[in-house]
Amino acid sequence: MKSKPIIMEHFFTVHTSFVLDFNFTSNITILTGDSGTGKTASFSFIKECMALNPDIMCLNYLDYQKDIADIIKKAKGKLIVIDNADVLLDDDVRKYIALDDKNQYLIIGRNPKNLFTTKDNLFELASEVQGEQTILRIKSYL
Repeated sequence: MKSKPIIMEHFFTVHTSFVLDFNFTSNITILTGDSGTGKTASFSFIKECMALNPDIMCLNYLDYQKDIADIIKKAKGKLIVIDNADVLLDDDVRKYIALDDKNQYLIIGRNPKNLFTTKDNLFELASEVQGEQTILRIKSYL
């Protein structure tokens, strides 16, 4: 399922020697890939931006005991970034996300089950070293 991003088409931030430069082509972006490629680090950099950008909401393993479904259903107009999605999202929440037209999602995990996605939604990180900076971008997974 590919639908146009409704909150932001581009996210950019600099954190010490790392640059995140993400172009979103879909309303649901699933960031997958091997361990150690920078997915959780990217989440951390985005989470730092949440303090200054009210359009961003971040959820991860620290939110495991919370009612994730309720948090997501109450959100409106957010880029919701979910790390450890394989642990946090049950099938009902995944189905809700797939049909949510109020928010945009960046889901970090390895299991796209019940998100009604296609290869257009699957991405991995690509890193490029330029001088002393490492630039992280998302690229098609398949």
